[in-house]
Amino acid sequence: MSKGLAGRVAIVTGGTRGIGRAIVRALAGDGAAVVLTGRDPARVAETAREFESAGAQVLGLVAEMGRSEDIQRVVEDAQERFGRIDLLVNNAGVIRDGLLIRMKDADWDEVLDVNLRAAFQTTRAVARIMARQRSGRIINIASTAGVTGTAGQANYAAAKAGLIGLTKSTARELAHWGILVNAVAPGLIETDMSAGLTGDVREAYIAQVPLKRIGTPDEVAEVIRFLASDGAGYITGQVIHVNGGLYM
Repeated sequence: MSKGLAGRVAIVTGGTRGIGRAIVRALAGDGAAVVLTGRDPARVAETAREFESAGAQVLGLVAEMGRSEDIQRVVEDAQERFGRIDLLVNNAGVIRDGLLIRMKDADWDEVLDVNLRAAFQTTRAVARIMARQRSGRIINIASTAGVTGTAGQANYAAAKAGLIGLTKSTARELAHWGILVNAVAPGLIETDMSAGLTGDVREAYIAQVPLKRIGTPDEVAEVIRFLASDGAGYITGQVIHVNGGLYM
């Protein structure tokens, strides 16, 4: 089978679990060298070993994506190891749910820092490299919450809505250098974030989805794989929803 991404280098933030891990698997399986980040040193090492044992070129880096110095180090290490950066997937994210009237400033700040500010800073850093290459792809992992809102997630929804705005603005700015910027907005997906839904609550969420099931990380990753491919060369500034019809 042809490896459509052979010779290309990708950074996937938050690549040790859930959607991020599935993205790493999809890109590495298609031949890309992948730099993945995570907060837990043991999980980063285990994830990198798993993909390396399957023959993939993977560099695992421990990083707090809410810290500017860590972001810069990730980009520098990726370029030093592989010599170029062709794809950035801004996937790292956190949730600190709570009703607006009870939400602490620290919970607002952390979610905006990791989910939005980090994506801006990482995009800025790799865009300078991609501009010199006159090519590149940037894919931001947004959320259905960013377009519909979610009670108890004012911070998360605001960050994801901001990520969509960042996608569209940077797509316009960076097109001059052949850099394509898109967003993928998952709905209800089987991840650590949804694992806490049980019983009637879980069924109530599923009832809102026309396909009547929860999506899988691999189904999201396949969309990222396509957007990274040559076949997506005329797509930029778009938000691709992967939500079973939850939002249309």
